[in-house]
Amino acid sequence: MLETRDLTKVYNESVLAVNELNLKVDDGEIYVVLGANGAGKSTTISMLLNFIEPTSGTALVGDIEIPKFPLEAKKHLAYVSENVELYRNFTARQNLSFFAKLGGRKKVSNEELDATLGRVGLPEEAFTRRVKTFSKGMRQRLGIAIAIMKNAQAVLLDEPTSGLDPKGGADFLNLLRQLKEEGKAIFMSTHDIFRAKEIADRIGILVEGNLERELTREEILEEDLEALYLHYVAGYEPEEDATESITPE
Repeated sequence: MLETRDLTKVYNESVLAVNELNLKVDDGEIYVVLGANGAGKSTTISMLLNFIEPTSGTALVGDIEIPKFPLEAKKHLAYVSENVELYRNFTARQNLSFFAKLGGRKKVSNEELDATLGRVGLPEEAFTRRVKTFSKGMRQRLGIAIAIMKNAQAVLLDEPTSGLDPKGGADFLNLLRQLKEEGKAIFMSTHDIFRAKEIADRIGILVEGNLERELTREEILEEDLEALYLHYVAGYEPEEDATESITPE
C-alpha cells in the first residue's frame, strides 16, 4: 500500500508544486494521476522515491514513512520512468542481473533472468543484445522486468507509455494488469486520458499541485473523462448544440 498525507512541496519558498496531497493506493490497485505538464505529477513521484524531500507532510509505503526511513522504504519501491535509464553497452540479461543484485537479489540464475525477460515480451534473441540497439518499447519492457525482479510492494511509473506506438502501449498496460493481479500497488502518472481510462481502478486529476477530483472505476466508465479533464485543467465547458431547428414555412 502507498499513501500520501498532506504531502507538500514548495520550491524557492514561493513556487507551490504539490499542495497537501492526500491519496492512497491499495494493494492490487492501479491508481493513475492525470495532469498537464507542470501539474506536480513528477514532483509527487520524486517525493515518493525520496529523490526530493517534501516541504511538509509525508508519504508511506506499507507502514514505512518514506522521508524518515528512505533506505528501508526503497526496498519496497520499484520505479519505471518515461525514459528508462539502463546501461547501454550491457545486454538485456546483464542489465537485469545488475539491477536485481542492486535491489538485494544476490544470486539469480540465467534461467530466472530469461524467464522474466520472456514474461515481459522481449524476444529471446534480444536477451543477449546490447540495450543501445533497443527501441523505446523494448527498453520499457526491460524496465518492467527490473521492477518484477525486485518484487517490490509498490511500482511507480512516470509517463511510461509516452512515445510508445499503439501495440507497445497496449502490451505495456497488459504487463501492469499482471502486476496488479499479483497484488502490487501501482501508481502511474500520465496525460494520456485514453490509456488512463483503460487501465485505472481510480484516477486523480491534479491541477497546479492540487488534487481537484478523484474518480472510482465506476465513475471513470460513466463520466466523459475528456470533458471532465478539460473542465478542471483548462476551465473548458462543452458547448451546447447550437443547431437551430428549421420550421417549414
